[in-house]
Amino acid sequence: MRTPDTSPPAALSSDERRAVTSLASLYALRMLGLFMVLPVMMIEGQQLEGATPQLLGLAMGVYGLTQALLQIPAGSLSDRIGRKPVIIGGLLVFALGSLIAATADSVYGVIAGRALQGGGAIASAIMALVTDLTREENRMKAMASIGASIGLSFSVALVLGPWLASLGGMSVIFTVTAILAVAGVLVTVFVIPNPPRLPHRDSSAVLSEVRKQLVNPQLWPLNLGIFILHALMVAIFVAIPLQLQQQGLAASQHSWVYLPVLAVAFILMVPFIIVAEKRRKMKEVVLTGALIIAITLFAMSLATELWHWVVLLLLYFWGFNLMEASLPSWLSKIAPAGAKGSAMGIYSSMQFLGAFAGGSLGGWILSASGSAALFAGLGALMVIWSLIIWRSSAPQHLTSVRLATSRIDQQQLQQLMALTGVSQVSPLASEGAIYLKVSADAFDMQQALAIIHSENGEEHGSQR
Repeated sequence: MRTPDTSPPAALSSDERRAVTSLASLYALRMLGLFMVLPVMMIEGQQLEGATPQLLGLAMGVYGLTQALLQIPAGSLSDRIGRKPVIIGGLLVFALGSLIAATADSVYGVIAGRALQGGGAIASAIMALVTDLTREENRMKAMASIGASIGLSFSVALVLGPWLASLGGMSVIFTVTAILAVAGVLVTVFVIPNPPRLPHRDSSAVLSEVRKQLVNPQLWPLNLGIFILHALMVAIFVAIPLQLQQQGLAASQHSWVYLPVLAVAFILMVPFIIVAEKRRKMKEVVLTGALIIAITLFAMSLATELWHWVVLLLLYFWGFNLMEASLPSWLSKIAPAGAKGSAMGIYSSMQFLGAFAGGSLGGWILSASGSAALFAGLGALMVIWSLIIWRSSAPQHLTSVRLATSRIDQQQLQQLMALTGVSQVSPLASEGAIYLKVSADAFDMQQALAIIHSENGEEHGSQR
């Protein structure tokens, strides 16, 4: 029987706090620059030469295409040449794309700039850098901090974007975005510590493993889920700013709708996420979020008053937050031992491809059939995915463990597999590590460390 671990959780060291704070800020600066344009593109972009709903929708989502194509290769490149060079190079590409968009007077120039913004694909390198700069027992805290920074940057972007646009249109937004990218370079050079180069398959993608996980049927309901979720997110912003404007709300005032809606939606999300994790109701919470979104989208196709849109946006972001927070947690629970980084790389690429599809198809549907058809079609898409996830198995609440060892033999692997709570064992001699998939409630770390003859648990093994 497992002896309960009553020792207090490890606190972040000063170097770890510095690393996590700076990396979260870096990620937030970049995502802020990507998202600020979403609530204003369809209104402000009408002033661009050659603008049509289809092309403006493409301008909103094209960053996702280049981001998806380059994210995993950029992460692999950071394994070879180092994290900081890839991050600095990506931020400079992002800044260049922002300046091109800021100075463009045609929709094609903005599309080119947005595509170049996405080409500065640094997400994988940042996540790998988190692994390099934090101890394993603190890594979940670090990842959670960065996840919170992404959510915060999205909320701030939706509020800040309309305000900046009121000062000088989209050129102001893109100029600020370029400044934020340069600030990110300074943070990378002068604030983020220089990391050791440590291989870790739970935080970075490995191309050979990516190929395996591309055909893993367990992961595809979640990959499709994040694809659809972000397609919807970009697609609704093809239509909603115009709808708010038609209800008599000036574009400069849209921030006053988004601010309270996002705040309340976040508050409503929190108890459901606690239920999902603590009471192991992940599948039920994800389905709840999906159905809230589907119902809301159908209702949007019928909305006729400003207060309708305020209520429906609140419900939409509530459902969006539930899914956005739950899907990566679900994926981490079912990803095979030693394959989490690769599975997450595919998942993130599908997320960005969804943004591209949402912008491109959203603008086309809006132009061809109108906003009511767009919202109803998006609602139907979410219903279809809800049926797929309803037929999927609920995730077991497993966590990953990495054991560093100088020697791996078959007897060790058999003994580890026989431990209570262990469901998978994956040895990687080239990395000098054994990855386990375990039930945190039943697994005894000390028994595992004894099997691999490790005396220092902090150095040689910990749970995530």
